[in-house]
Amino acid sequence: MDVFIIDDHPIVLEGLENLLRQRESIHVTGAFASAGAALEALEKAQPDVILLDINLPDRGGVDVCKQIRETYPAVKIIALSVHNERPVILNMLQSGANGYLLKNALGSDIIDALWDVMGGKMYLCPGVISALGNMERQALKEIPRLTRREKEILLLIGEGHTTQQIAGKLFISTHTVESHRKNLMDKFGAPNTTTVLKIATEYGLI
Repeated sequence: MDVFIIDDHPIVLEGLENLLRQRESIHVTGAFASAGAALEALEKAQPDVILLDINLPDRGGVDVCKQIRETYPAVKIIALSVHNERPVILNMLQSGANGYLLKNALGSDIIDALWDVMGGKMYLCPGVISALGNMERQALKEIPRLTRREKEILLLIGEGHTTQQIAGKLFISTHTVESHRKNLMDKFGAPNTTTVLKIATEYGLI
């Protein structure tokens, strides 16, 4: 298994490298302190899994996660963070992360996470499962992945704006707004936008 590590904290970066290099079957093929350096390296070679710090100096982890997922869909992504707030976790998972690890996770948790996502599973460390409370793993897998435009429209709907008002604010046609409304209902399996808003709020997406 080839692994990239992206983290701007030297101690964390070194610690993860040392942990993974002790495993013969895991190869750290890149260690980066910024999103820019990692994305540049990805153009030349892609690892199997990326350990991604969600707080980077040059770009937010959510944006980086989305870009990697869209450009390199086969690469697995595990978010690394000190944050165990439910909305933060769900935002990363909704953006395409295959797993979420807190930085105080045990070394064995990190190894388990790598092998689980390689096997097509979602991995959440015990601290994350606790933070998410009673949400079932199946529910987590079903969280819709929204485009930037869909999120914008969802927020505006939540603020009570009409289709015409949203079209004016975003400089798009009312037909386009209605198409996005329909896409949102389809993605959430909801009969109307009121239900979409309720589900999105439960998932911490808005």
